[in-house]
Amino acid sequence: MRPLYSCYILLLVLLTSCKQVDKKKETKELPKIAIAGLGIESSTFSPALTHEEAFHAKEGDSIYAKYPFLQIDSLNRNRANWVPTLVGKSLPGGTVTREAYESLATKTLKLLKENGPYDGLFFDIHGAMSVVGLDDPEGDLIERIRNVIGTEVLISTSMDLHGNVSEKLAKHTDLITCYRMAPHEDAIQSKKRAVDNLLERLENGKGKPKYKAWIPVPILLPGEKTSTRIEPGKSLYAKVPNVANEEGVIDAAIWIGYAWADEPRNHAVVMVTGDDKEKVKKGAETLAQSFWDVRNKFEFVAPTTTLEESLKMALASEKHPFMISDMGDNPTAGGAGDVTWTLQQLLARPEFKSDQGPSLIYASIPGPEFVAKALEIGVGGKIKAMAGAAVDNRFSGPLELEGTIEAIKEGDRNAEVEVVVKIGSIQVIVTKKRKPYHYLRDFTNLGLNPKQTEIVVVKIGYLVPELYDMRGDWIMALTPGGVDQNLHRLGYKRINRPMFPLDSTMTQPDLKAQFIPASNSAK
Repeated sequence: MRPLYSCYILLLVLLTSCKQVDKKKETKELPKIAIAGLGIESSTFSPALTHEEAFHAKEGDSIYAKYPFLQIDSLNRNRANWVPTLVGKSLPGGTVTREAYESLATKTLKLLKENGPYDGLFFDIHGAMSVVGLDDPEGDLIERIRNVIGTEVLISTSMDLHGNVSEKLAKHTDLITCYRMAPHEDAIQSKKRAVDNLLERLENGKGKPKYKAWIPVPILLPGEKTSTRIEPGKSLYAKVPNVANEEGVIDAAIWIGYAWADEPRNHAVVMVTGDDKEKVKKGAETLAQSFWDVRNKFEFVAPTTTLEESLKMALASEKHPFMISDMGDNPTAGGAGDVTWTLQQLLARPEFKSDQGPSLIYASIPGPEFVAKALEIGVGGKIKAMAGAAVDNRFSGPLELEGTIEAIKEGDRNAEVEVVVKIGSIQVIVTKKRKPYHYLRDFTNLGLNPKQTEIVVVKIGYLVPELYDMRGDWIMALTPGGVDQNLHRLGYKRINRPMFPLDSTMTQPDLKAQFIPASNSAK
C-alpha cells in the first residue's frame, strides 16, 4: 500500500505543479500595455509660452486616477498587464517651450525603454500641441516612441476632436479615435473606446487594422461654430457611429482641427480604420463629403456681438444670471488668460461704480503681485495693486484694481491662489496663475453665488454644461485676444491654402480616401 500511496502523493504534487505553471502561463499571456501621452491646445497667435510645470505630469500608478475604466476593480484593468509611464495634461495655452517638450518626451521615452517590451500602447493626447521650432509635435513624439518600442506594438490613440491628425501621426498609430461631442461630455467614453479597441484587437489576434483611410478636409473652424449641440454639427457627428458600427470597421472619427495655430497640419480630418477595404473607404469618403456639404451652415452656438452690445443686453435683461462669454482670451482654447481689455471696459462703466449697481462677477484675471499683496492684507482689507497684461498686453495694459478683499483661497491646482476683490458692484476674481471657471463650485468655493448674480462674465467660448444649465440668458462677446473668433484677423501664413472659410469661394476639393501604410510597413 505504501508504494501506491507514495505514487498518489507524487501524482497530486505533479498536478498541483501543472496548475501553477498554467496559472503563470495565463498571467504571461495577458497583453502588456503601456500608457503614455501629452496633451495641450497651443495658440501660436498668443505671446504666451507654456512651461513644463503646466502639464502636471504624472508617472506610474498615479496615472490610473485619470481613467475610471482602469480602476483596480474594473474589467479592463484585469484584461492586461498595464504599465503607466508618463501622462501630462496642461490647460490650453501658448506655444510649449522646446525645453519643456524635450524634457517630457525624454522622460516618457526613458520610462518606456525601462519597462518594455510591450504588446500595446494607449497613447492619450490632445492633438493641438505647438512647440517652439517644431512642426507636428504629436507626430514627432509618436515617431520617437516607435523608435523605442518598435513598429510591431499595437498603438491606440485617443484624441480631442479639436486636435490635428498629420500623415505622420496617422502612420505611426494603428487604432485612432476622437471625441464625438463638443462640449466634450464624452471624453472618458472616447478614451475607453480607444482602450476597448486596443484590448479587443490584441485578444482576438487580429492586431493592426488592414486599412487606415485618411482624408484631409480643407476646413478650419473654431469650436464655437462647430458645437454638436446644434446643427449642422449635431447631424454630422451623428453619422460617425453609423460608419464605426459597420461590420469590418473598427472605428471612425471626424476631427474639426484647431483653428488658432498656424501650421500646415491645421485643418479638419476624417479617419476610418478596419479590415474591410471597401467599407473603410466608403465610410471615410461619406463623412468627408458630408462635412464639406454643410460647411456654409456652421454658425456660432449662441448669438455674438460686441462687448458694448452684450452689456446693453445684459443690463436690460430680467433673465439672471445673464452670462457673457469673453471669447478672445479664453484660456480653455489657448488664450493667455490675462488680457485686461474686457475688464477695463467694465470698470470704466458708470453702472458699476457704486456697490449698489448691478451685480457682476468677472472670472478672471491673473495678477501674482496683486495676490501676494492680498495675502499680506487679508480678507476684509482694502487693496490697491496691479493685475493682468503681464503676458498679453497687445490690447490693454495692466490694470490698477482698488477695492475690498472679500475672499482668499489657496491650494487650487491651476490658480494656486484665488482672491475676490469687490470694486463698486463688480466682484473680480484675481488669480496667481490663470484658471478657467467652469463649475458652480469654482464660484461657491470663493463665497460667490453666480445663480443670484445679475451678470456673469467668464473667459470662455461656448458654455460648458454646468454654466449652460445655470444661465438665464447668454451672449458671446467678440473680444480681442490670442483666440480671436474672427479668423480673418489672425494673419495665417503657414496653413495649407485654399482653406474654408478663409477662401470661401474655393471649389470642391479632392476628398478621396488616402490609405495610410501600417506602422510596420516599409512604405
